[in-house]
Amino acid sequence: MRTLKKITLSDYDIVFDEDLSFLAEFLKSKNYSQYIILADDNTARYCYPVLIKKMPLLKDAPLIVSPSGEMNKNLSSCEEIWAKMLAFHVDRKAVMLNLGGGVIGDMGGFVSACYKRGISFIQIPTTVLSQVDSSIGGKLGVDFKYGKNLIGVFKNPDLVLMSTIWLETLEHRQVVNGFAEIFKHALIQSTEHWNKLSQISNIPPVDFHDILFESLLVKKAVVEADPFEKGWRKILNFGHTIGHAIEAYSLENDERPLLHGEAIIVGIIMEAYIGTFTSGFPPVYLKEIETVLFQFFDYYHIPEGIEEELFQSMSLDKKNAGSKVLSVLLKAIGQPDIDVEITLELLSKALNYYRSLS
Repeated sequence: MRTLKKITLSDYDIVFDEDLSFLAEFLKSKNYSQYIILADDNTARYCYPVLIKKMPLLKDAPLIVSPSGEMNKNLSSCEEIWAKMLAFHVDRKAVMLNLGGGVIGDMGGFVSACYKRGISFIQIPTTVLSQVDSSIGGKLGVDFKYGKNLIGVFKNPDLVLMSTIWLETLEHRQVVNGFAEIFKHALIQSTEHWNKLSQISNIPPVDFHDILFESLLVKKAVVEADPFEKGWRKILNFGHTIGHAIEAYSLENDERPLLHGEAIIVGIIMEAYIGTFTSGFPPVYLKEIETVLFQFFDYYHIPEGIEEELFQSMSLDKKNAGSKVLSVLLKAIGQPDIDVEITLELLSKALNYYRSLS
C-alpha cells in the first residue's frame, strides 16, 4: 500500500486520502465476506455516487438508507437497519461502511457492534463535525427517551477514512458547524492551537487540512490516555453538559433546530462563564472566546423560564454522579477542570449571562 498521511491509534488507523483510492487497497487486503453501505437520505444522494465512481468494487454492495437527522438516531431506526441486514443475508465476516455524518457513524457503528454479536465496520465521515469528533474513539450509540447517546457501546472501527472531497457536498452551515469541536479541542488542550484558530477569518480556512490533522492529534492523545472514559477523556465533553440540553430543547421546540456544533458553542460560552466562578477561569479569556466564536456562530435566543427543563435534561448526562450534575470547565485555555458540579443556580446565572450577550 502507498504511504499516506495517517494517525495510528491502538488498533486502527485514521487515513487521510483525498481520492479514496486507499479504501480499495484496504478492502482488497482483508477477507471480508460482503460489503454493506449505510447512508442517510442526504449522503445517499450526494456522497454515495462519488463513492461508487471512485470505488467501482462497491457498485454491487447493498445500500441501506436511513432517514437523516438526530431525531432518527434511535432504536427504531436500528431495528429497521438490522432487518435489512438480515434480508441481505449479512454474515459475521461482513463489513459495514458508514457513509455519513455523526448520526450515521454513531448508529452504524452501534448497529455493527450488536449485529450477530459484532461485525466489522469502517467509518467514512462526510461532515467536518464527524471527521473531527464522532468518528474517532470508538464511542457508539443512539439516543433514548430524554438523553443523547444513552444506549451504546465501545468498539473501534477497522479504519477511519478522511477526505476533504466531501466538503463539496456540504452547505456552508454544516462546514461551520463542525468547527465547534475544533475550537473545543483547542480550548481544552492547546493554547497554541487556539491562538492559531483565533486568527482565521473564514471557514473553511485555506489550511483546513492541517487544522483538522492537528485537532485530531488532540483527540488521539486524549482517547489513548483514557479509552473507556473513566477520567481524563471526560475533557472532550467541555461545552456538552449544557450544550446537549440546549440541543435537545431546540430539537423539540424550534422550527429550524440547532445543529450539534451550534448548540455546543452555546454550551462552551456558558460553561466558560461558570468556570469564572468555580475554576478561576479569567474573565478576559471568556471575552476572547466570545469574540472568536461569534465571528462564525449566530447568537441563539434562549427563552425565559426553561431553567428547570434544561437542568432536568442535564441530570441525565452519563458523566453525573448520583444527583450531582458534573461537567468539565476551564481553569485556563488548555487547562480543563474535571467533575465540577453545576447547580441550578449556576445554570440560571449562565443563562442570564448568555442572554445579556444579545
